[in-house]
Amino acid sequence: MSDFSIVEANGIRKEFPNMTSPVLDDVSIAVESGEIVALMGPSGSGKSTLMNILGCLDGPTQGRYFLGGRDVSTLTPRERAWVRLHYIGFVFQSFNLISDHTVLENVALPLYYAGLDRQEREGRAMELIERVGLGHRLGHRPAQLSGGEKQRVAIARAVSARPRLLLADEPTGALDTRTGNEVMELLLELHQAGALTLVIVTHDPEVAEFCHRQIFLRDGKVISDRRRDAAHA
Repeated sequence: MSDFSIVEANGIRKEFPNMTSPVLDDVSIAVESGEIVALMGPSGSGKSTLMNILGCLDGPTQGRYFLGGRDVSTLTPRERAWVRLHYIGFVFQSFNLISDHTVLENVALPLYYAGLDRQEREGRAMELIERVGLGHRLGHRPAQLSGGEKQRVAIARAVSARPRLLLADEPTGALDTRTGNEVMELLLELHQAGALTLVIVTHDPEVAEFCHRQIFLRDGKVISDRRRDAAHA
């Protein structure tokens, strides 16, 4: 790990209309390049809202957010979309695969938006699909896949554009324990191979055991930030 903070959130406050209390209240965190960090806390603690801000899906009401040293807290929606495409990968509990696309088409889709030609995007997508162990599923659609296979496709898609930051929202939540562990091992493998920084929202202490740090939120505030010296990662 380096000491370069790819993520730096300073004094983040997030308010929504018709809510008496802020969802996030003066949250400040930094994540070094190459770290694996778990965001934890009970439902309603603000961790998903923080994830959305870190992923440039939303902006803070107050405070500043730096991604790779760049202040992205005041970007326009169009500018945030560009940052998401080129710097951030997303993995979701519900997979978010396109049902009428094949495995190959799903993984190659971000590369289409990134402007790669068909030969290059399909070549890179096929390489990733082989890497996650699904080379025999290239032409299958999501309905033909198991939950673990869907998540592997989602992970391959998330890293296809070679992001610097990978955000995973309950990546094992819809999977059984064995398959969830396999998915975490895959994320660790990709992290080590590609110098990825991982931020994982999870309720699962076993998933958190894979992480270098565990940041706990409650009522919109960071209440604990623990480093695990014996993390698996």
